Amino acid sequence: MTTLVTGATGFVGSHVARQLVSSGENVRVLVRPTSNFKLLEDLRVERAEGDLRDAGSIERAMRGVRRVFHVAADYRLWTQHPEELYESNVEGTRRLIAAAERAGVERIVYTSTVATIAMPQHGAALPNEATAARLEEMIGHYKRSKFLAEQVALDAAKAGAPVVIVNPTAPVGPGDWKPTPTGRIILDFLLGKMPAYVDTGLNVVAVEDVAAGHLLAAEKGRSGERYILGGRNMTLKEILDALAAITGRRAPRLKLPHVVALAAGYADEWYSRLAGREPQIPVEGVKMSRHKMFVESDKAARELGYAPGKIEAGLERAVRWYADHGYVPSLAASKGAAHPAAA
Repeated sequence: MTTLVTGATGFVGSHVARQLVSSGENVRVLVRPTSNFKLLEDLRVERAEGDLRDAGSIERAMRGVRRVFHVAADYRLWTQHPEELYESNVEGTRRLIAAAERAGVERIVYTSTVATIAMPQHGAALPNEATAARLEEMIGHYKRSKFLAEQVALDAAKAGAPVVIVNPTAPVGPGDWKPTPTGRIILDFLLGKMPAYVDTGLNVVAVEDVAAGHLLAAEKGRSGERYILGGRNMTLKEILDALAAITGRRAPRLKLPHVVALAAGYADEWYSRLAGREPQIPVEGVKMSRHKMFVESDKAARELGYAPGKIEAGLERAVRWYADHGYVPSLAASKGAAHPAAA
């Protein structure tokens, strides 16, 4: 039987596909003709052309499928056309689950995000899967679309669909080619584009551990349950200090007030609209940074056997990947060296 993976040309999805192939699965990937296939070039996978907005292509990709990993998402913190996020993330999820049910699949693992978990409250215990959030708490269209998509998955599970939900935190590691916002932090640090930092924090996890958590959820997860796939809660300053230790480069020492960062974000967004480009400082991202997105992922450890490794190793693999793939010219000379700081 075949396992279908959506989003396999992306960061997390490519690692899910890779681990499935390594475990001996026959893997089919739903991809658009215009997708970047670099992360799949060395994988033996069957390609099914299609799009989450095209119900017919989803039906065709679902033929003969036993399990589905729905990792694909439109992950943009800024867009001139926010309706595209809802069409892909919400309606696309609805179409895919419906097609999977008609095909009689045994398990659907839906990739949500830690962004749908309620924000930490001052003095309260860390949020977990049981911490209820409301749509009005979601900052920006991306978070709102993922919140609504998760509700689609939960409703389907309540109606009997074999859906398990995983909520990755902030993955780092090789293959973050776009990059994600967390990858952008690493890349900006390596390029010397981060002279200051804000007082924020997030839960950081190696992407390989997130992918392993997906496979565990498929085997051991309970339908209708959410599982946070996290690593370590770290302030942004701690992340930058870890990168400094890995690379030998100096971490920024200037802490920027949120109001200054927000003003810079609005100015950059205004200019970006005139220039017709994506902002370098998305306002929604700055607003999110007011909260330290710390969570606990004990449930995944208890029920799935999820055991993430040391985050420093994941950060170092990310640094090496960016160096090896030409994102950071000054590190290119250290390719294959024992320590990236040798450049």
